[in-house]
Amino acid sequence: MHRRTVIALGITAAACGLTGFTVARQPDDTTPEGVYLRIASAIGRGDVRATFAALDDQAQRACHAIRDHRQKASDRIQGSYPEPERSKLLALYRAHAEAQDGADVWVEMSTRLGWIARLRRDLSGVARVEVDGDRAVVETARGARYLFRRRGSGLWGLSVFTAELLAEAERAARDGDVVERAALDYDRAR
Repeated sequence: MHRRTVIALGITAAACGLTGFTVARQPDDTTPEGVYLRIASAIGRGDVRATFAALDDQAQRACHAIRDHRQKASDRIQGSYPEPERSKLLALYRAHAEAQDGADVWVEMSTRLGWIARLRRDLSGVARVEVDGDRAVVETARGARYLFRRRGSGLWGLSVFTAELLAEAERAARDGDVVERAALDYDRAR
């Protein structure tokens, strides 16, 4: 009798161990579903910064470009602009100019523009994944659709906000050109 109990307990423990392994396993970033679940996990933990790694390559580059343009413009403003215009523009550019990297730009913009709130509100299980070459759509159980693009590394990246980030990077570049021209005028006037 004792032997049967030990065998039954061993089988039960093995089954529980296998079930626990299966439940804890998460798809790789080599699948759109895996990236979506990593985003959901990061947002669930309140770690907005971690979602930056799940953006597509263009979105990440745009965030870095925004930071670089704003930092360069701020340096030029600091060195050439008179008050009160200097303080006004520095305050306007501060969040991105003082960012450590593109991830900080992403955190600021995605929070301010409500993108993280949108993601948090729409997060649910994956109902369906459609892959078409280097593009994919993850449809959630709540009916939200998230676009993904295959990154240069072969991993997938969220591309829902890419167009808006690229537009902001272009705006930052244009603003930088305007700041440079005005700074040259201020330097000549001195």
